[in-house]
Amino acid sequence: MSRPNVLLFILVLLAGCGESPTGRYQLALVPDSVMRDMGEQAFADIRQHRPVVTAPAPSELVRCVAEAVIDAAREHYPDAAMPPAWDIAVFDDPSPNAFALPGGKVGIHTGMLAVADSPSQLAAVIGHEVAHVLANHGNERLTQTLGIEAALYLVGLFGEGEMNQQALMQALGLGAELGIALPFSRAHEEEADLMGLMIMAEAGFDPRQGVTLWEEMAARGGGRPLEFLSTHPAHETRIERLRAHMEQALSIQTGEKAGKCDGYAHR
Repeated sequence: MSRPNVLLFILVLLAGCGESPTGRYQLALVPDSVMRDMGEQAFADIRQHRPVVTAPAPSELVRCVAEAVIDAAREHYPDAAMPPAWDIAVFDDPSPNAFALPGGKVGIHTGMLAVADSPSQLAAVIGHEVAHVLANHGNERLTQTLGIEAALYLVGLFGEGEMNQQALMQALGLGAELGIALPFSRAHEEEADLMGLMIMAEAGFDPRQGVTLWEEMAARGGGRPLEFLSTHPAHETRIERLRAHMEQALSIQTGEKAGKCDGYAHR
């Protein structure tokens, strides 16, 4: 690599160093515009291969909860980069799963709605996914998965070449079959759990229902967490951590924003 490219490499590397909304150090080298384009393309591909639910009952509930959660995320983490618009879709899939993509793309499976059977429990799921986006976990994982050189390739420092599309999809959190969500790293999942807890409380939802949801998901997994939670710590550890932050979450909870979603709960 020539000296100018070495200097540019160092500058880009330094520019990619930063902190997540919780103050955790992270290295995210891919430009936001590239991440946004990748998220949009992946979400469009999923829509083509997975039926989107348009029935009023689930879609209106998800829309109501999502709007409250996103508004609360903007208030609770005002310094975090917020996508200008969000696209949250319900997919007809019986697996209890959900996923987030860069650019404000969130997918909820109907199987998750069968587990999260109240607005507060659904807020825990959506808050968790919104947290992944706000914390730039997709960019960080892309940098980690592909390596610094491959990530910088996306910036254009290493000339022409052909990226491995499957590696890109895995870095975004999608499996070989579109719509199959892959878990983030344990550090990312823990951060999304805690950020999601604060976000749902800020939105006025009962944060204690978040713990109830994770307990139910762990129970349905027959003693093992379901796929959605597969890289989390043991569910007892995760729940203990959430409970340790419950007093803080309850202290910021208000009931003004979330009440409007109660009418959609069991339509």
